[in-house]
Order: sequence, then C-alpha cells, then structure tokens
Amino acid sequence: MADTDFAASTAPADVVRRQYLASAAGDLDALRATLAPDVEWTEMAGFPLAGTYRTPDGVTSNVMEKLGQDWDGWAAHDDTYVVDGENVVVLARYTAVNKATGKPIDVRVAHHFVVRGGLIVRFEQFVDTALVRDAMSV
Repeated sequence: MADTDFAASTAPADVVRRQYLASAAGDLDALRATLAPDVEWTEMAGFPLAGTYRTPDGVTSNVMEKLGQDWDGWAAHDDTYVVDGENVVVLARYTAVNKATGKPIDVRVAHHFVVRGGLIVRFEQFVDTALVRDAMSV
C-alpha cells in the first residue's frame, strides 16, 4: 500500500497504527486527528493516570502530555494486531524511565480500540499497573 493510501485509509488497523506512529513522534496534532470528537479514552484503574477522558484535546492533555512530564522516552511499542470488524486489540510494550526515580519500565500491555468512520471512538488500556507504580516509587 502506498504511503498516501495508508495516510487516508479508514481501515481500523490503519487508523490505530497512525495513532501509535503519531504518539511515537510526539505529534499530538496527528494523534488528535485519529480520535473522534466524542472519543472515550480509558486508562486502567490503578494506572497513575486512571480514568476516562473525552475529546481529542482531553486525551492528549490528560494522558500524553502528562506521560511526557513524568517519564523520559515514554513509548508504546505496538507489535501484534487482532482485528474483528471495528474492534482492534493491540499487544504492545511500554518502555520509559521515570523522571523522579530514574527507574525504567518495560511492561507488556493490551489496548482495545473501537474505530468507526475512520476515527477512534473508544480506547481501553490493560496493563500491570504494579510494575508502573513500582518504577514511580523510591
């Protein structure tokens, strides 16, 4: 598939992949462009940013920007996609170093996305929150 096809594709896996690429590049405008205006983005209970955030600006300001404040090199490395219609489950890995403690993380995660009309309408995170919190504790 040509780059222009990928950039314009509304296929759920392509939309999700563009979200990961934008996040990795720190391009919050491109990331917001993958999110529906009424997106529901849920960070898992027990995760430092636990809660449900709405709107593209709400997601980037309450999740991505805060991760950047607390962690050096925060990255979600997506490696396996399971697609069923509008549902996309991604197995991934978070890596980063906590700025306050200097402790690294390298933790497996699963993300569930729902994509409709070429936009992410729902996200839910599954992660071992204890590993993340341990890296934040002195």
